[in-house]
Amino acid sequence: MSELVAYHVQDGVAVISINNPPVNALGPGVPEGISNAITKLHADHSAQAAVLIGSGKTFIAGADIKQLALVASGAQTKLQSLSPLLRAIEDASKPVVCAIHGTALGGGLEIAMSCHYRVAVKKARLGQPEVKIGIIPGAEGTQRLPRLIGIAAAAELCATGRMISAPEAVKLGVLDAIVGDDLLNEAIRFAKNCAGSKEPHPKTRELSKKLIIDERTQEGLQQLRQGLTKKARGMQAPARAIEAVALTSHLPFEEGSQAESQLFQACLKSSEAKGLMHAFFSERAVSKIPDLPKDVTATPIESAAIIGAGTMGGGITMSYLNAGIPVVLKEVDQEALNRGLATIRKNYAASVKRGKFTEEQVEHRLSLLTPSLNYEDIKEADIVVEAVFENLELKKNIFAEIDGFAKEGAILASNTSTLDIDQIASATRRPESVIGNHFFSPANIMKLLEIVRGSKTSPQVIASSMALAKRLRKVGVLVGNCFGFVGNRMFNPYTNEAQFLLEEGASVAQVDKALYEFGWAMGPLAVLDLAGNDVGWRIHQEVKHTLPSDRRQPVMTDYLYHEKRWGQKTGKGWYRYEAGQRLGLSDESFEKVIRSEARKAGIEQRTITDEEILERTLYALINEGARILEEGFSIRSSDIDIIYIYGYGFPAYRGGPMHYADQVGIKKVYKRICELEQQQGPWWKPAPLLRQLTESGSTFAAFDHQ
Repeated sequence: MSELVAYHVQDGVAVISINNPPVNALGPGVPEGISNAITKLHADHSAQAAVLIGSGKTFIAGADIKQLALVASGAQTKLQSLSPLLRAIEDASKPVVCAIHGTALGGGLEIAMSCHYRVAVKKARLGQPEVKIGIIPGAEGTQRLPRLIGIAAAAELCATGRMISAPEAVKLGVLDAIVGDDLLNEAIRFAKNCAGSKEPHPKTRELSKKLIIDERTQEGLQQLRQGLTKKARGMQAPARAIEAVALTSHLPFEEGSQAESQLFQACLKSSEAKGLMHAFFSERAVSKIPDLPKDVTATPIESAAIIGAGTMGGGITMSYLNAGIPVVLKEVDQEALNRGLATIRKNYAASVKRGKFTEEQVEHRLSLLTPSLNYEDIKEADIVVEAVFENLELKKNIFAEIDGFAKEGAILASNTSTLDIDQIASATRRPESVIGNHFFSPANIMKLLEIVRGSKTSPQVIASSMALAKRLRKVGVLVGNCFGFVGNRMFNPYTNEAQFLLEEGASVAQVDKALYEFGWAMGPLAVLDLAGNDVGWRIHQEVKHTLPSDRRQPVMTDYLYHEKRWGQKTGKGWYRYEAGQRLGLSDESFEKVIRSEARKAGIEQRTITDEEILERTLYALINEGARILEEGFSIRSSDIDIIYIYGYGFPAYRGGPMHYADQVGIKKVYKRICELEQQQGPWWKPAPLLRQLTESGSTFAAFDHQ
């Protein structure tokens, strides 16, 4: 046996153990090791059956995604087929029992299904999550799973990538039994019983050789397709997964497997798979901080204080409570505090109604919350998070107050979305303890946490914030200290271009529709209405004196603020909103105002194409991202992509704005930006890095996953 796969006989049963930490992925050597073990099983007279089990914390968590990515990128020509191994397991003369703990995912479940029997501990989870990286099961999974659980159920699992618990897997028919925590010994007992059976051992590829799509199944598949048009908007892999599963109704196993392989290969070479695999690796790279000392340790966060019970403060509080961390929530007066507490309770009640939490879980969370009007109550907190109005002087005043009460060693974090962390830190005696923890709204739901280091922020505070992000179930991305940091610094030119396009003749709905159909969760103008146009106006007031005189500014900013067209909160903004509705409706009278104000500013009206909308908004985003990367405010190009996927709703299957630029072609992007500089003005000056990449023939990928 190879070092990756061990073989020994215990109580008359061959134990085939996979040892490829950390998740026993099916990398090179693992399939060969299992195959050798099956060959040995045939000739081993001391073994009457076999148990296939994973060592460590899991069975097999899937294929080696690095190998998949190499083929997707063209760096490797093809993948090793698992089919010969699956057939060898299934055709073994002695019963093979798969013993599952942890997870059996993707190729792991496909191997499990080739075994004659499957048992698992109660906490195990199983699934075919391949669609989450833009592909479908490619090792007969779409042909074996429906033969175990039926076409409709298999299509749902393969098209959504949903993982199921062991009890559900037994109910569906994926598992034969749930066993106790002594998995190996229980699996050996199960295998010995199977060996003593006179019945033929079941083979997945022979079960119900031809399945039937009856009227009920057909209806279920149609509902599944309709649901995915929203949940997996713009993606192709889910539809291909359904197509592959449905093959079992009219093709025998061999032909169905060949057709599955063709669909798999088409998915693997798609831009969708490239984008989603890029996002997969990028998310794992963000935790690597090259200049952080290896011996630095994170401070455990066991208690928190949040200053400000508004929208952001309340959402941040819920994030901590959901992680089991006690919170002191401080406000300036009882009325504001009561309002914040009421919103938190309302949000939790909505979660209970949706089935996300039970009443008992909510009560436990709320028991960890201590409302307060006094700074005295923050003295024991391991971290103090300021979440007040976006005004530099206000934040500095609050940090001076915090500094007088917070204990030594406490982390002092600001939820600022744009302001200078060093300026905020200057109000304290301990700038090394100050860091930006920029949550995204709604903070209890959005996964991104932009962690902003100041010039004096200590390595320990950085490490502690990165570790805290994981505990809060956030994706923490470390960024540098500049106005708007990474996310909002890029968002400003993106939304500015959206507004310039309105001034030049596009409609509000046209701009948002073009970007929504590109894959964004929301169009930029709908996002501004959601965030609040008053917030954007106030941020602009903080920096307008620093902007170059030749920098074009949107003409409607002041109008929106003074007319209280602040967005959803006032029932009107770029759209109008009916009571209780979040979906904006076109406002023809306001569109006329936009055109009128544009004419007053001397802006010529013309027909705008959707292609121009996409180029100007997306290329503005990319150009600013290139500047940020060049200036060192982002460690990696891929960090920018993760910020935009998790914080702003950029379509994950396009990989983020910088990956998207690589896919379009850096040379093409650079050329178009040069044209826009001539047509629009100096604010379109190409980032020097874009020019360098164009001239050298390089890409943003050179800055990825470092």
